[in-house]
Amino acid sequence: MRLYPPLFVQRIWVQKFEKGFMGVSVKVSKSIFNKNFNNSIFGGTIFSAADPFYALLFHQALRHRGYTVRVWLKSAEIQYLKPGRTNLYFKINITEEDIKEAEEILNTVGKFVKAYPVEMYDKDGLHCVSIINEVYIRNLYAGENKTIAY
Repeated sequence: MRLYPPLFVQRIWVQKFEKGFMGVSVKVSKSIFNKNFNNSIFGGTIFSAADPFYALLFHQALRHRGYTVRVWLKSAEIQYLKPGRTNLYFKINITEEDIKEAEEILNTVGKFVKAYPVEMYDKDGLHCVSIINEVYIRNLYAGENKTIAY
């Protein structure tokens, strides 16, 4: 993910994935490439940083449980609380309960939609950004009881 062009060019750096893709730590580095005229990180970079990670975590977690799913960010809402004048950091985690909730709905309804928070902080711990990401997951084999063994 570190060299994935949309993230790399914006200086969005995956610091660490948790075991089993149950979480991720991300750094958004302020640079000449993502600095706006107010000398803070461009809002589009901040929004881009939050975009892929819940979808990625759920996709990996469900894939390892035998599901064939399509996952994406359905919608997002962002609040810029303070300017990102230094690097920004965030961590997100999904829990076993989150996975079980998604599995139950995928097994009955076939699609799961739920909103999850992303909170970004600067290097001094100042809360700069609050985002709500709505994740959409569709079980591609809903009702067919098909799974893939890994």
